[in-house]
Amino acid sequence: MITSLLVANRGEIACRVFRTCRELGIATVAVYSDADADALHVRAADSAVRLPGSAPVDTYLRGELIVKAAQAAGADAVHPGYGFLSENADFARAVIDAGLVWIGPPPEAIESMASKTRAKELMGIAPMRLDGVTDADLPILVKAAAGGGGRGMRIVRELAELERELAAARSEAASAFGDGEVFVEPYLEGGRHVEVQIMADAYDTVWALGTRDCTLQRRHQKVIEESPAPGLSDGLVGELHAQAVHAARVTGYRGAGTVEFLVEGDRAHFLEMNTRLQVEHPVTEAVFGIDLVALQIQVAEGSRLPEEPPPARGHAVEARLYAEDPAAEWAPQTGTLHRLSVPGVRLDTGYVDGDQIGVHYDPMLAKAVAYAPTRAQALRKLAGALDRAVVQGPVTNRELLVRSLRHPEFVEARMDTGFYDRYLAELSAPAPDPHAALAAALADAHGRSRFGGWRNLASQPQVKRFRSEPDGVEHEVRYRHTREGLAADGVRVVSVSGERVVLEVGGVLRQFKVARYGDRVYVGNAALTPLPLLPEPAVRQEPGSLLAPMPGTVVRLADGLVAGARVTAGQPLIWLEAMKMEHRISAPATGTLTALHAAPGRQVEVGALLAVVDVADLADLADVADVVQEEQSV
Repeated sequence: MITSLLVANRGEIACRVFRTCRELGIATVAVYSDADADALHVRAADSAVRLPGSAPVDTYLRGELIVKAAQAAGADAVHPGYGFLSENADFARAVIDAGLVWIGPPPEAIESMASKTRAKELMGIAPMRLDGVTDADLPILVKAAAGGGGRGMRIVRELAELERELAAARSEAASAFGDGEVFVEPYLEGGRHVEVQIMADAYDTVWALGTRDCTLQRRHQKVIEESPAPGLSDGLVGELHAQAVHAARVTGYRGAGTVEFLVEGDRAHFLEMNTRLQVEHPVTEAVFGIDLVALQIQVAEGSRLPEEPPPARGHAVEARLYAEDPAAEWAPQTGTLHRLSVPGVRLDTGYVDGDQIGVHYDPMLAKAVAYAPTRAQALRKLAGALDRAVVQGPVTNRELLVRSLRHPEFVEARMDTGFYDRYLAELSAPAPDPHAALAAALADAHGRSRFGGWRNLASQPQVKRFRSEPDGVEHEVRYRHTREGLAADGVRVVSVSGERVVLEVGGVLRQFKVARYGDRVYVGNAALTPLPLLPEPAVRQEPGSLLAPMPGTVVRLADGLVAGARVTAGQPLIWLEAMKMEHRISAPATGTLTALHAAPGRQVEVGALLAVVDVADLADLADVADVVQEEQSV
């Protein structure tokens, strides 16, 4: 029996595994990088071991340190979570060789399926040759052979882009998984991403646990997942289950895994098998009434699964809450997470109020999961919970999630993997509350009328200015101090305190909760920056300046890029890595590079000047921000 378990991971998944361990009476051990010294998973564990190393990203990829940490802490088992070393057969062997219980499939099964090229061969699918791609094969998808999570993926629509995208994919895959091997496969427009959760024991029992639909994705990473996948015929579900069970049996699989497919109409195309627990496992747990982590542990201890899984009931849907700005090409965001509250649904997270969101790791803040008897009820429940949620701090995709869950194409299950390509502008458009700035001003003015703010004679209104974030729109509001208290035109001020404002608008009472952190005011989820009454002189940037759109690390420059070089509009010049993803900065116009401040390995803050392109025709720079932003996310 396992008595103490180390999770070779961080954040949300470490906290998730610890929760099951507590229910089973198993002691927990965390590992952490210096950047994670005060992280929630460290605080949640019974004990924790520091992993030495100067590079926070690489720390969790050093298997020898993790095995030593388990031995030092007296753990007798290791759970890999997902990402990092979860699909690394050498790490699994090292854990087993150290006399520890590995909570995962046999290393041989990982080797068989963790490499997507070998997985296709096992499933009888001939891989596409890298040196044999022609125009007739396009579009194609470049993928990392190891790992997942959208890292190391690129869509190639023009043959001239292939070598560049191969290099970028290899670099990102090596950084994320320690393995730069990539391959290519046909990219099918308009398909749906469907997968099957499997659970297998050592006695030849394999469960195929329904289906999951993970079609809504951005940058090849899942955003919303649900179970069961809607609209599939019984025959197709049977085919998916048969292929998933075959994949498990042909590899001698044990534990939890996921077999992924691209579905077109009533045809299924095998994509890969993930030899680990998936981020979206909670929707399967909800529908089948099981704990997949507990089952992983029981199988690793040698327990036998029942012949058949429990029956599936109802519908579950999960949304990933990311610290990112969808309107800025999904740019990841950093800063202090002041408040995180999503009422009424399951919330898996690795953060609490006051935590810092840094640049080193994935920008996912939490997973919100709703369960209900029907799909329509589950979608409504999750959309309502996210609509009422309070997320104050870095910009997030919360509003996009709410709109996605309520979009007719998704509600009617007509979505495909191009959903966000079609609707991103609509789903991420700002929708400011016209009374949020007034509520902020009134809360700030609370109590001033007690100190002579009102006059017997009519006086000029008080004026306050705010800038909404992140869209930068400025708002000017007016209010008055009167004998009866604070007042404003067009509304009736019912009550005011420093934290709560109640207005009557068109005969309807509306409540606004106000919070202030430093120089930022939040009215609900609306972020506002107070501005001086007289605008301050703007800091002018030289035309053609390329600024860092986010904090991160410069990972490489274009070949031969030096000051004085000629560049062309749209040419990729600089690559930043932030939150485990690469972001490309491109030339805004054709011209000469007059300054280059970026260098590989350099840490930069948001707004840092990276380079300057001198352009003779300044009209070419009219849309610099849009051109650079278009090319940021690859």
